[in-house]
Amino acid sequence: MSPAGRDRDVLSSHPDRRDGLSSRPDHDVLSPPHHDRDTLSPPHPDAPPWGADSWSADPYAVALRNGHGPLFLRRTDGWLLPLDVERWCAGADAADLSALHRCEGPVLDVGCGPGRLVAELAARGHRALGIDVSDAAVDRTLRLGGSALRRSVFETLPGEGRWGTVLLVDGNIGIGGDPSRLLRRTADLLAPGGLLVVETAPQDIDERVHVRLDDGHAPTGPAPADPFPWARLGTPALLGHARPHGLHPVDQWDADGRPFVALRRSRAVRTTSHPPDTRNSAAVISSQFPRNTSGDSPLAGS
Repeated sequence: MSPAGRDRDVLSSHPDRRDGLSSRPDHDVLSPPHHDRDTLSPPHPDAPPWGADSWSADPYAVALRNGHGPLFLRRTDGWLLPLDVERWCAGADAADLSALHRCEGPVLDVGCGPGRLVAELAARGHRALGIDVSDAAVDRTLRLGGSALRRSVFETLPGEGRWGTVLLVDGNIGIGGDPSRLLRRTADLLAPGGLLVVETAPQDIDERVHVRLDDGHAPTGPAPADPFPWARLGTPALLGHARPHGLHPVDQWDADGRPFVALRRSRAVRTTSHPPDTRNSAAVISSQFPRNTSGDSPLAGS
């Protein structure tokens, strides 16, 4: 099956309601853009540099394959932000479920990592797709029974403007280092009235930094990848950045020390971004949907 055909399966099935996960009708939702076989679409015009080389390579890939760290984001001044690889590689916990229970319609998990959220949604009969720039993350998601594509949020995605829910958890509001651009992009991905669920930093912070992935060991082998832009936002900063893009808060909560915000896209919002230019598509897709997506997967229509 072609990538476009696999994309289409994610959003063409009829949702159901199980275990408290809500769904909205989306019968006409979803003819994804057509992609040439084995190619990725070009970056979105507003795409900032997002560090794909770093997230696609060691030590992140090694940590995901092993299921544990240590793994850090190292700022250029040497400050370290620990990354909770063990939690990412475990099953969905109570805090995760507090977010998943709010999901509506088809769900896009941006920066899905090893796939615990996508797999949990799939196990509950909810339609969900994860995207990640890491082969290791996509492979692990597929092994868990979720659906995932190796793709950046800043590339053309299936179902643009028709997703019921977009997830930015585990610090993924930092992707690209420019929260305003990322929020504008997620607003473009959501259906009118769709829901964005964001996990914010527990501190009142609005920070832009350049970081490298670091496993805490002395470097060996090839030189580390160049620093890439990242951001950290507390809830007040998130609300300020979201408002200009027609994203309005509808819920805020804290679960096990992790703060979350749910924002709804205005039904009348007019986005300012432009569709990606597909003339220069060149990058190779190295991972695709699981082979059973068109058949007996929970994502397939009945």
